[in-house]
Order: sequence, then C-alpha cells, then structure tokens
Amino acid sequence: MSSKQTHVNVKRYAMVVDLRRCIGCHACSAACKSENDVPLGVWRTWVKDFEKGTYPKVRRDFLPLFCNNCDAPPCVPVCPVGATRKGEDGIVIINPHKCIGCRYCMAACPYGMRHLHPINNVVEKCHWCLHRVKAGLAPACVDVCPTQALHFGALHNPTDRVNRMLIDNPVQTLKPELGTSPHVFYIGLDVRLVEGE
Repeated sequence: MSSKQTHVNVKRYAMVVDLRRCIGCHACSAACKSENDVPLGVWRTWVKDFEKGTYPKVRRDFLPLFCNNCDAPPCVPVCPVGATRKGEDGIVIINPHKCIGCRYCMAACPYGMRHLHPINNVVEKCHWCLHRVKAGLAPACVDVCPTQALHFGALHNPTDRVNRMLIDNPVQTLKPELGTSPHVFYIGLDVRLVEGE
C-alpha cells in the first residue's frame, strides 16, 4: 500500500496531504464551501476524525478528504449523458449544463466524494478549484491550511514541491486495491483506521 511516485504524467496535478501536520481545524472545508458556494447540508471536502489508542493514552487523528481525481475514474464511464469527464490535466469535472441528476456517478464513486446539489439537482464534487488552478493559483483549501498540511502541484513539473514530497516520503492512497489510481497522496496515513470505518 505504501508507494513512491515513480513516473511523471504529462500535464497532471496531484494533492499531497501531510497528516503529520493536520490538526483537524476544518479550515479546508470552510474555504471550499466559501470559494465554491457550496450550499448548506452538503460538502465537497471534509475532515474525518478518528480516535486512536485506549484510555488513558488516546489521541485523535484527522483525515481530510477530497475528490481523488483518479487516473481511472469509475464515475466517468457510467454517466449516460457525458456530463462527467477527465480533463487533459487529470482533473475530473462535471458539466452542470449536461448533468441530469441521475446519480449514477455518485453510486460509482468508491470514495463517496459526490453529492446532489439540493437546489439545482445536479451532481457536484471537488475539482481542486479548477478555476483557481487555471489562473495559476492553488486550490482554496491549500491556501488556508494554517499548518501547511496540504500541498497541490504539477506532476509534469519536476521542480514542483509535490514531486519532491512524493520522492522523499512514503505515501499512500485510499483504496489502492480498486485500481482507480487516486491522485490524492497521504503521508502518515494509518490505513487500519480508514479500513475500520
């Protein structure tokens, strides 16, 4: 399950989450809601928390969750109208003008990272603030992280910080056995906690 990044994809982005630095403050979730006008009751990103250990030696671990923008996203081929597609940069996007709200993509996502907008009845998800990325900015969640636990960058740029982090640290992805090739990489992930959920 532990791996190191060994190849560079053409024009491909990735997120690296250093769980050693995450304090569970939820600033990333709040920034996402504000930046993307996410309505009440649904989330594009959130932070799970886990209790680890036994009394009196107990601690809390945190797991920020984002769309994994997989290399082999199972949500794309199930869309009957072609509203979901993977861009050249690897970011999976939804065209709200095509989406019919059938929820097939929601059922296909093994990470539970999509939701139905409660007002306009179309599916939405994290897209790493694509509008910001296109403008040369980091996703809002990365900008606001007070401990610098979140890192976003270009795998196609060998000098990018995310490449250095992937080379220097053992990383894990969620549910690698599914073969989706997620592009959110975690440093310090305790897989036993996640699997026990």
